Amino acid sequence: MTQPPSLVRQNAVWLALAFLAVELLAMVAFVSLVALPMARRSADDLAGLMVISAQTWAELPPHTRPAFEAELQLNHGLLLQPAQPGERVDEWHPPFLYLLEAALARRVGTHAHLLRTATPQGDTRYWATLPSGGQTLAVGLAADRMASQPVVALVVVLVLGLVVSVGLAWLLARRVVAPLAKLAQAAAQMGLGQQPGRLPETGPSEVVALSRCFNHMAAQVHELLTARTALLAGVSHDLRTPLARMRLALEMLATHPSPSLLARLDRDVQHMNQIIGNVLDLARGVAHEAATTVDLGALLAELAATHSTAACQVLVQLGEGAAGLHRVPEVSLHRALNNLLENALRHAPSCPVTLVGEVAGGRLRLGVLDRGPGIPLHRVEQMFQPFERLDASRSPAAGGTGLGLAIVRALAQAHGWRVTLLPRDGGGMAAWLAIPLEGALSD
Repeated sequence: MTQPPSLVRQNAVWLALAFLAVELLAMVAFVSLVALPMARRSADDLAGLMVISAQTWAELPPHTRPAFEAELQLNHGLLLQPAQPGERVDEWHPPFLYLLEAALARRVGTHAHLLRTATPQGDTRYWATLPSGGQTLAVGLAADRMASQPVVALVVVLVLGLVVSVGLAWLLARRVVAPLAKLAQAAAQMGLGQQPGRLPETGPSEVVALSRCFNHMAAQVHELLTARTALLAGVSHDLRTPLARMRLALEMLATHPSPSLLARLDRDVQHMNQIIGNVLDLARGVAHEAATTVDLGALLAELAATHSTAACQVLVQLGEGAAGLHRVPEVSLHRALNNLLENALRHAPSCPVTLVGEVAGGRLRLGVLDRGPGIPLHRVEQMFQPFERLDASRSPAAGGTGLGLAIVRALAQAHGWRVTLLPRDGGGMAAWLAIPLEGALSD
C-alpha cells in the first residue's frame, strides 16, 4: 500500500506553489507596468538620437564630419558610416533591440532588421540603415551600450525565488505541523496506557486551544484510570470482609441456627448491596440534570426530618435570600446533601448537625456543619478519592463505604458547583456547596 504524503510535505508543496505564483504575478506586473514602459521610452529616445545624428551628419560640411563622428562615438557610443559594413549576420538579438527597431520604423517609415557585426578585436555592433540627405547611412550601436540582461535577471530571480519559497514553505509547514506531531505522539502514549507529558500551550490560538483541550482530556483520562484502579481495589477489599463474616455465619447456622446470625447475614447483604450500588453510580458517572424550581426551605426541612433522631437533631438555618424558590437540579442536590449529612452524622458524635443556606457573591451556598473531629487540612483533598476513609480500620460502621464524598464531587463537577471542606470555628467541619444562581423566585 502506498504511503500517503506527510502533512509537512503537502503543506510545503502548496505553500511553495503559492509563493511561486505570487512571484510570477509580481514579475509579470513589474515587467508590464515598469520595465517595459521604461524600455520603450529608452528605445524611442535612442531611435531619435540615431535619426537626428544621421540627419545632422548629412547636413554638416565634409571637413567637420570626422569631428562630429568622434564626438558621437565618445559620448553616445554611435558610429556613422556612409556605407554598411562588410559581412553581417542576421540573427536573433536581445529584446531591447526589437523595441529599438519598432521605434526606428515609426520615425523613418520603413522597417529594417538590425544587423550584427563583429570586429577582429571582438567588439560587437548592431547597425541600422537610415536615409540621410538623399543617401543611405549606417548607424552602428555598440553592444556594450546594452549591458543589461533582463532575461537572465528574470531567470535568476525566478530560480532564487523558487529556492527561497520552497525553503520558507518547508519551515512554515514544519512549524504548523510540529504541534500536531507532538499531539499524535501524546495520543499514541495514551493509547498504550501511558501518561503523556503536558503539551506546551503556545503558538497560534488554534494550536493553543487544541493543546489545552488535549491536556484537559489527558488529565481526565488519568483521573478515570486512577479512579477505576481505586474502585476495583476498594470494592475487592471491602467485599472481602462481609463475605468472610457471611461464610462464618453460614457455618455456624449449620450447627446453631439463631435469629442473630440471620440478622447479621441480612446486614452484611445490605452493606454489600450498598457498596455495589455506590460503586456502580460512581463508575457510570453523573449526568447533568436540568434545573427545576425548588422550594429550598422545604427541601432542607425534608432532609433534616429524614436524618434527625432522638439522639441527634438536624437543624435548618436559612439566611436572607436563601429561603423561597430557586432553580436548581433537585435530585442531584438532594443526593449531594444527603451524602454530606450521612458523613457528618457518622463522624460527629457531638450534635446537633446544622443545615445552612445563604446567598453570597451571586451564589447559593449550602452547608452541612458538624462538631466532629474534622479532617486534617493536608488530607481534605485525599478524602474526595474513592474508598478513602479517616478510619484506618476501614470499618463500615465507622467509616461507611468511602464513596460519599467522591459522589458529591462528581455531582459538583457535572453541574458546575464548587464543593469545599473547611474547619469550623469552635471545632468541627463545614462542608459547603456553592451553586451559581440562575435566579430566585419570590414566594
